[in-house]
Amino acid sequence: MKRYLIFAAIGPLIGGFILLFATSYQSGYWNETGAHEVGKFFLAFAKTLQYAYLFGIVPSLMLAAIDDILMHVRKINPFTRTLIIGVIAFIASELLYGSRGPDSGVVQFILYGLVGFVPTTLSSWLAHKYAEEPEPATT
Repeated sequence: MKRYLIFAAIGPLIGGFILLFATSYQSGYWNETGAHEVGKFFLAFAKTLQYAYLFGIVPSLMLAAIDDILMHVRKINPFTRTLIIGVIAFIASELLYGSRGPDSGVVQFILYGLVGFVPTTLSSWLAHKYAEEPEPATT
């Protein structure tokens, strides 16, 4: 249960932040950046955080379920599991967000792929660190 709470709390928060950064970068917002623009960016993030949770909670829980299934495969170590779930999230978020707007290319592919990869790998690592139950000792 802790695994799902970690994914639900971390995924939409970090994913929403990276999605806002990716869309603002694609629009050219960061070309002439000052302190005032950074403040406006964080204000926009605070205003859109509720929507990040609204639309990001279900995909985060779906990835938590995949991570939970992979946890029960004994031959997959935690590092490999984190990479597998990260690649799945990268592909899913790229398919979901990558076709937005008229721009296309490598930068857009990577930016929108990171929207899923970063929060999912962070959540998977935190779940491994804090949510996994220790294996019972066998004699």
